[in-house]
Amino acid sequence: MSADTTDQARAHLEFDDNRLLPVLFGEHDRNLARVEQALGVSIVSRGNHLSITGPAGAVQTAEAAFRQLYDRLKRGLPVNAAEVEGALKLAGGAAPEAAGAEGIQVRTRKRLISPRSPTQAAYLRAMRENDLVFGLGPAGTGKSYLAVAMAVSMMSAGQVERIILSRPAVEAGERLGFLPGDLREKVDPYLRPLYDALHEMLPADMVARRLESGEIEVAPLAFMRGRTLAHAFIILDEAQNTTPVQMKMALTRIGEGSHMVVTGDLSQIDLPSGSRSGLVDAMEVLEGVPGVAFAHFSHLDVVRHPLVTRIVRAYEARDAARRPQAQRPAGDPDEGS
Repeated sequence: MSADTTDQARAHLEFDDNRLLPVLFGEHDRNLARVEQALGVSIVSRGNHLSITGPAGAVQTAEAAFRQLYDRLKRGLPVNAAEVEGALKLAGGAAPEAAGAEGIQVRTRKRLISPRSPTQAAYLRAMRENDLVFGLGPAGTGKSYLAVAMAVSMMSAGQVERIILSRPAVEAGERLGFLPGDLREKVDPYLRPLYDALHEMLPADMVARRLESGEIEVAPLAFMRGRTLAHAFIILDEAQNTTPVQMKMALTRIGEGSHMVVTGDLSQIDLPSGSRSGLVDAMEVLEGVPGVAFAHFSHLDVVRHPLVTRIVRAYEARDAARRPQAQRPAGDPDEGS
């Protein structure tokens, strides 16, 4: 890659397998167009060559992204619009955790899952290296999905014997008490995103068998009191809606050989006004404790429809404008992301 005196640069890439290029470039070159739009570069393809021209930093990011995507194709992995977005985020990640992110992958029965942002890469690494991990940030950043992926991977590898999915019975503007069934049946619909993730990673019949056998257990937070959960991967979802007492109870359920991931979005607390969130409390108490890690996501990590990123950013901007910097509570989602 060579740069001129106006801080413009040019990179030339050559690919050795022409059969992969239609997927790499996308239908009607839509992947090339997306990279051009995202980075402000100009891309010209001729045969198995790509020429990228533009600001030096942007050209470097584009080159790294295409190398990542081509490497995925050579390993037999898919490349779609979401993978292009992820490659751009990883290639442009200035944080140290972006380095080597392509090597951080989670294998499940149905798919191989790779991080799509530097924060996702750090989150996966934290789950491998720590027994307790907090995934904090807005919807659509992959907090719960990646936790389920790691749980399924560790169960398949024999590292844990069961998976436990839990959440507090606090509803967003609805009344669980008026729904039919016992507490577990009431909470099941609220765990649907975790069920959906399970079905993306395991065959449906295997999910059903393991739910029936108890290898995968749905345990509303109230049902966890008094238990010691050994050799399990525990996911506590929507943890912003726990009280401090509930959070302490949940965290102290961890038994021998167990791992726990706690996910939550501090901008969506549904507790009664004036109640303190157990997630905020835990962040303050456990900061710096060995074996505990925190992954802070932001709108930059949203991996759903691009509109979701813009929606999250708009709400974050509105919330930030409503309160002075000095009055933000500890653990505010706008900090450390």
